[in-house]
Amino acid sequence: MTKKTHRGQPRIFRDPKAGPISRALPLFPLQPVLRRIVRHVTKIHPELFERLETGCFKTFLIDAKGIPFLLVLKPDPSNPTLVAKSRHDEVQYDVLVSGKFSTLLRMIDSKTDSDALFFNRDILITGDTEAILLLRNALDDLDTTLADDVATAFGPLAKPMRASINLANKITGARA
Repeated sequence: MTKKTHRGQPRIFRDPKAGPISRALPLFPLQPVLRRIVRHVTKIHPELFERLETGCFKTFLIDAKGIPFLLVLKPDPSNPTLVAKSRHDEVQYDVLVSGKFSTLLRMIDSKTDSDALFFNRDILITGDTEAILLLRNALDDLDTTLADDVATAFGPLAKPMRASINLANKITGARA
């Protein structure tokens, strides 16, 4: 559920359909993995912050339908964070990106066009549209896909991680 707020103020999200699994799911094991990913991506792509401009100071809520938690991205250059939150928590955000996990996975792997997903209503974007456009443009300018960068965050496990992403794309793509 979202609350409408005045322009520029954060919105609040809480999933009214959150099931009991998301309440019991311990998210603390995910946090170091997500921290490693966001730090790695920002280390190899410092130009993202220049391209993001004012979007660096926004909170992006990623609601990937099909996984029992939410992701919160804050691309602040001094302390970029990506954390998992319970679907039962109230989460403040400036931009909400929502869609099936399979759709969002294909999008970060550049297997599909984000504009087409938006206009076909495969993803929902609410909130600060300028911030999401800045993020999309910054990611489009990368020489690699975000999925490739996530895989390389795992060092010697990069190839198995990339294979896992490819397998997930193949499995979830078949159901999309």
